[in-house]
Amino acid sequence: MLSPVMAGVDGSAESLAAAEWAAREAVRRDRPLLLVHAWNWHPRRTDGEPSPKLPVSLEQKSAPVAAQRHLARSVLRQAEERIRAVTPGVCLTDEQVEGPAAVALLKAAEQAELLALGSRGLSGFTGLLVGSVALGVAAKATRPVVLVRKGEEAEDEHVPAGDGSPSTRTGYRDVVLGIDLADACDEVIEFAFEAARLRQARLRVVHAWQPPSAIGLGPGDIALVNEPQRAGEWQQFLSAMLTVWREKYPETDVLETVVEGKASTALVRAASAASLLVVGRRLPERPAIPRVGPVTHAAIHHVGCPLAVVPHL
Repeated sequence: MLSPVMAGVDGSAESLAAAEWAAREAVRRDRPLLLVHAWNWHPRRTDGEPSPKLPVSLEQKSAPVAAQRHLARSVLRQAEERIRAVTPGVCLTDEQVEGPAAVALLKAAEQAELLALGSRGLSGFTGLLVGSVALGVAAKATRPVVLVRKGEEAEDEHVPAGDGSPSTRTGYRDVVLGIDLADACDEVIEFAFEAARLRQARLRVVHAWQPPSAIGLGPGDIALVNEPQRAGEWQQFLSAMLTVWREKYPETDVLETVVEGKASTALVRAASAASLLVVGRRLPERPAIPRVGPVTHAAIHHVGCPLAVVPHL
């Protein structure tokens, strides 16, 4: 059985947008769509909080459980109706899972092709410190997680029509891959190439570099190479690294972009007219310390298009 494209839904506008995006992606990948709603029968507990030590009777548990199941059914039904209206050809199933949302979604996503979640973005230091279910899942998942903003629609993935109006009959906007040439990984590159192939879209590969400081130079490093030469070296490095992928995906048009500056700034700029931004996340050696990294944080905060966070070793 093919692993499904999965979407977590909670009734919010963001999660409904993620579910609709996941339905379109399931059709593109010729896979089933699984909608998942996670609920916790301890309504006052937060994710990661331990279970109460006092025993709980079946009578005490049954009423809130029944209410939660009814609410979950309503949330899933709402998402199903939206999806069947806009993507009637998708093979659709749903599932309720119990537990803290992040934990339950992480477990469910282990068997998925990818997981789509609604994202509200982050705001200032509060967002960076507190985070959200979507951010927590993206920081810990072993499968790709795609974060989708409220209001994302099928037309947003396509270039405008000739008169400038939104359309789904035009070609797809670029898929953008943010790559660190010092830490390039096959899983992330393959995900981006496959996403571009499925859309018959151009893949724009972006690498940002910054000149080394004099303090960071080691023995044998050349400090006097001018910026155009250094940029040319990065460009050659990027082209050489992508050679095998161009051969594997000969029908995919690839645009290589090497820019000087911060990676987060370069990716936010490149993703402004993209259908999808793909970034990598290294799986930590110590799972107890999950992180998505500053570039992904910046993308979650500033990028409007769907953002795929692809884990790699």
